[in-house]
Amino acid sequence: MTGSRFLARYTALVLEPLRGREAATRQAIEAVRRESALRGEGKVETATHWASAVLCNGLGRYEEAYAAAEGGCEHPQELGGPFIRSLAELVEAAVRSGRPVRAAQAAARLEELTGASGTDWALGTSACVRAQVSAEPAAEELYREAIERLGRTGVRLAHARALLLYGEWLRRQSRRTDAREQLGAAYELLGRMGAEAFAERARRELQATGDKVVRRSAGPAEASTTLTAQEAQIARLAGDGLTNLEIAAQLFISPHTVEWHLRKVFVKLGIVSRKQIRASLAGPWISGTLPAAMEAGD
Repeated sequence: MTGSRFLARYTALVLEPLRGREAATRQAIEAVRRESALRGEGKVETATHWASAVLCNGLGRYEEAYAAAEGGCEHPQELGGPFIRSLAELVEAAVRSGRPVRAAQAAARLEELTGASGTDWALGTSACVRAQVSAEPAAEELYREAIERLGRTGVRLAHARALLLYGEWLRRQSRRTDAREQLGAAYELLGRMGAEAFAERARRELQATGDKVVRRSAGPAEASTTLTAQEAQIARLAGDGLTNLEIAAQLFISPHTVEWHLRKVFVKLGIVSRKQIRASLAGPWISGTLPAAMEAGD
């Protein structure tokens, strides 16, 4: 197989599952598996099973995701990214399909593999999977660690999925306001990246909190990182400690509109908490210039 053909097929293997496009994902998987030069190799089996697990986790089909992720973990000698990512998908699928023991085993194995690395991606990934198999308050601390670490990396998808998982966990703790904050940020980030299946999952979760969310229609304007005048004004007031209700009263808009704008502010500033707004506004965001560290991975 030529380099260009392999690159095209590998790209499809990565992108199509995130988009939730089942037919295209299956086609990409079969195309890679049919290549005689790669047939039977552990890395191919790991990568293709991982792609299937991502597809099914995004679509909320956790039994199928579990079976696929188990297949992705059948070649432990392939200790690179696809194997570790398969373990991460396995934890998520096992938790959601009612297999807590298997989820804990996979999380422990992933922690063992990533512990020596010391990178934010490795430690953030480990924190995220451990959060899923932990009880409160440890779970919340681990989710926050995962979001903080992954937010410092160029791996925007991992960061956005951590926000989604944390938001889902918060909703199940009946903390709807906190859940909307995390889910809203996840929804915006995932949608901007084209991870349509996971963005839709975030949208459904937002609706379950009582929020009204309109389906996204992607467009060029979404790539903007400049705060609008109203976003900047709302951000400053929120940074000063005003609640959504107080901001709404001052600006003669609804609290729902304030919340909607704040979600966009969080995405543009690359933050996940109101406490981070004041410091972030001291940067170049209103002029529309992204720091180089935040551009990585877009």
